[in-house]
Amino acid sequence: MSTPLLRLDHIGKEFYGNRVLSDITFDISAGEIIGLVGENGAGKSTLLNILFGMPVISSTGGHEGTIQIDGKTVHFTSPNQALAHGIGMVHQEFSLIPGFTATENILLNREVLNDSSMSYIFSDRVSTLNRTAMNDRARAAINTLGVDISPDMVVSEMPVGYKQFIEIAREIDRKNTRLLFLDEPTAVLTEQEAEILIIALQKLAKKGIAIVFISHRLSEVKQLCSRILVLRDGRLVTDQPATELTTRQIASLMVGRESERREVPPEFPEEPVEVSNATEVLESSPKKKKKKIRPALKVEHLWVDMPGETVRDVSFEVMKGEIFGIGGLAGHGKLGIPNGIMGLYPSGGKVLLKGRKLTLNKPRAALGRKMAFVSEDRRGVGLLLDEPLDWNITFTAMQTQGRFLLGIPYIFQMRNEHAMKKEARKFIDSLGIKCTGPNQLAGELSGGNQQKVCLAKAFVLRPDVLLICEPTRGIDIGAKTLVLDTLKEYNRENGTTIIITSSELEELRSVCNRVAIVDEGRIAGILPASSPAEEFGMLMMGEKPRTGLSATE
Repeated sequence: MSTPLLRLDHIGKEFYGNRVLSDITFDISAGEIIGLVGENGAGKSTLLNILFGMPVISSTGGHEGTIQIDGKTVHFTSPNQALAHGIGMVHQEFSLIPGFTATENILLNREVLNDSSMSYIFSDRVSTLNRTAMNDRARAAINTLGVDISPDMVVSEMPVGYKQFIEIAREIDRKNTRLLFLDEPTAVLTEQEAEILIIALQKLAKKGIAIVFISHRLSEVKQLCSRILVLRDGRLVTDQPATELTTRQIASLMVGRESERREVPPEFPEEPVEVSNATEVLESSPKKKKKKIRPALKVEHLWVDMPGETVRDVSFEVMKGEIFGIGGLAGHGKLGIPNGIMGLYPSGGKVLLKGRKLTLNKPRAALGRKMAFVSEDRRGVGLLLDEPLDWNITFTAMQTQGRFLLGIPYIFQMRNEHAMKKEARKFIDSLGIKCTGPNQLAGELSGGNQQKVCLAKAFVLRPDVLLICEPTRGIDIGAKTLVLDTLKEYNRENGTTIIITSSELEELRSVCNRVAIVDEGRIAGILPASSPAEEFGMLMMGEKPRTGLSATE
């Protein structure tokens, strides 16, 4: 029997008396792809931190158990030690330098230098970069992934899907890479991009590179991995061949209960809406009479200058109380629409909120009109990572609505700490945020729990219109159901109009009344969520579905 590339024996970890991992034992051989799944808080991130030598482990007392590579015991106290042993890590949150090109990020600290006599005398500090050789290496790594990204493209101008491919290309370029840990690599990718990545990972495995694939997209895990490991509450509850498990069984093992099926929501409103010529709506029943309903939000000829997500000419209407979805391929502008409406990027055109014109390019104007926004970039835009949860959840309401304050306005005011903590506890309980309490720092939470804090922050504003980008990015199947059900419940109880932008079409179809597909910066069509999936696929591919649309081309 051959020696496994990596073996873990009885790995455990406590943080300040809180047990997060217990008795984890498994191995992985060269060229094998295994799936590691579990709910947020199950211990996946802690396990990866141990395997990659992240300082948070050694600074908190280390870990229990042993790690072996090629049969030899190792103990990593820094990522550099893990890298030296051929271990690569692609974290869920990007670690790229925005102002650098793809090449510069892929070859950071491994640059190719021009030989010169000066470098022999004064060391490499006086050497110049061999840009041609660097671009060739970066292009080779990118081509391995099967995507078309220019090595000269600046990261700040890339859509999020491109950034994920650059992260992976950086690890592929390392000549000694033997084992890759991928934490939610497809979370920001469209279905087509995810398929490209899966094919690329299969090619890497054939070259002998072992891969630990973490994802909440269980169909991808089954498609790619030979074995599936399920973590629950810090324990390994199963290690089985992927062929012996169904996605429903995996979900049940993850959450310890049967996952519930969600029915596709009804069309909204029950009678077709009379819309402007710029808006395309599929009529479910031509026999019904059209009824004029005042839209909660009307967008006319919107353009947004968002790098990598340019919006050229978008028009649509959203009815009061509707859950409206926006989907499409990465880089075609779906994320630009909500970001432009909320004033985060330069925009133009016309937006009417409850019949009144909304001032564009001023986020405070949108917030002042009872709009709320959950960004797709939860760490960069959504959260104050070094502040406690109660501060994160209530801060925007405090700034824009004057809530959670004591004293006399404009004379003397101070924070109402009791009210802030009470509000935070309410959403910690209702959203199932796994934390130690309102005083824990937002940066210490897992990615999925950080996303729930962003939702809580928006709910506190009590908005009339709520715009949400990628609401379940990086969230496990149990938490995903909770978040989507919470949105539906919030919509039902408060009549809040909700606009959801997501890379996952099935997610939009499960919760929205209608879904708009964006193609090359324009609305390709708007269909009821109950429409067949292939109809949406045709719109994404730039083709009209077989069913006629009511709008004038």
